[in-house]
Formats: sequence, C-alpha cells, structure tokens
Amino acid sequence: MKIAITGGKGGTGKSTVATALAVELAKSKKVLLMDADTDCPNDHLILSIKRKKENDIFQLMPKWDFRKCVKCGKCAQVCKENAILFVKGKYPIFVPDLCTGCGACILACPTKAISKDKQIIGTIYSGTGYGVDLLTAEMRIGYEEASPIVNALKKFSSKKEKKYDYIIVDTAAGTHCNVISALLGCNLAIVVTEPTPLAAADLNLILQLCKVLKVPTTVVLNRSNIGNKQLIEKIIRKYKTKIIAEIPYKKEILEAYSRGKPIKDKSITQIIESIK
Repeated sequence: MKIAITGGKGGTGKSTVATALAVELAKSKKVLLMDADTDCPNDHLILSIKRKKENDIFQLMPKWDFRKCVKCGKCAQVCKENAILFVKGKYPIFVPDLCTGCGACILACPTKAISKDKQIIGTIYSGTGYGVDLLTAEMRIGYEEASPIVNALKKFSSKKEKKYDYIIVDTAAGTHCNVISALLGCNLAIVVTEPTPLAAADLNLILQLCKVLKVPTTVVLNRSNIGNKQLIEKIIRKYKTKIIAEIPYKKEILEAYSRGKPIKDKSITQIIESIK
C-alpha cells in the first residue's frame, strides 16, 4: 500500500506524521519511507538517519552549435518554460535553470543545430533507522523545477517497492507539479492540517487536487487543541472525507521533534487502525 502524507500548506507537520507513522508501522511490517520534498528533505533529520549517496540525477539539456544556427527562433517558440530567449537577428540565449529537459527545442530546430547534453539536477540518498528504510531526493541548489527530481526518486524506488508492505511518500508543501508527481500512483493521501484560516484554505486546495487525481483522502488534524476546528470541519464536509486522528499541541511532541526523534502519541495508532 502506497500512502502519501501531504498537506497543502507548509509547516502543518506532515513530515512529523510521516516519520512517526513509518516508525510505528515498521514494528510489524516492512516499510519504505520516501522523502519527496526535494527542495527541503528533512525526514533523515527527524529520524537522525545518516544518509549515504546512491546516485546523481541527470536531466537532458540542449546544446547549441551556432555554426548551424540560422537564428530563426523556432526553439524559443516551442519552449514552454521560457528557458530560451530570442531576439531577431541574434543567437538564442539559454537559461539552464529554467529548463525541464523536455527536448522540444531539439525537435523543432530545422537545421539540427541543437544536440543532447545533460546536467546534474539532484541526488538520491538512502539510509535506515528505527527499522525504516529511507529514500530521499535532494534538488541541486539553484535548480527551479522539482518534479523531475521526484520522478527520478519514484523510478529508483520502483525497483525495490515489491519487498515492502507499506510505502510512505512524504510530499512537498503546496499543489504544484512536484506534489502531483508524488501523489500519482498512491492508494491514499493523508492530509495533515491544523485549525487555522491559512491551513483551512490550503486544505481546500489539496483536497480539490486529490479529487482531480482520483486519490482517496483522509485528514489528520495536528495541533488540534488550538485554533478553530470548525474551519477544518467545514472543508472536510465539502469533500466528504473525515478526520481520522487528532494530534494535540503538547510539550512531549515538541521535545521529541527538537531531539531528532519520532513522536509517540496515540493518534499515530489511530492512523494505522484507519488504513488497515
């Protein structure tokens, strides 16, 4: 079973829930935890896992031979990421950090002046702790598009997934392409939120996205004893989902988090009972 832990808004505690859930499940099952928050992966920090490098992630990059270029601008016209700038009568200007490696410019060039090159855009790491196998992908600093990194992580993990009972996918915050890439193929999305106006607004967005992707959802309410719970209840009624667990705001959880240890709370057991 592949379960995404997501949240829309950043800071709701999805990584805290993902790591705690993985550790608790690993007491009786084989568990793989995938940290797909490639901008800022931190599951290894929460679990105090020392990572080892598996391999670099490469992306196709265009390379121009200006001896063949006729300055037609076709490459810039087909680039949906605006990674190629064109001024009439000048050679194209390429901005590597905006390129997603789609290869459209190579296909569009009438004189075959553009060939295939590659660049490192991220790195995959692995580690083990608390009985949990961890895979994490980290994006190269300065690179703009995270979804190719997530896709590379999923491809790497696909070779190993059959030996696990549960695969926990910790997504990035938001509803952008990298979150969509992480959600695709999951059997369930557990949405971690909190009883605040900002969290409620983003809960609405992530539940809407999961509905479009046809990924079933349930909700975990973090910091449940502060704020206004009715804000969240109004949203979940709209999407006909439910709160499966409530995690209180308390000192013991804060201390565990600050020491790089998974949290222990009865709410994690409630989550497990709801997904079995």
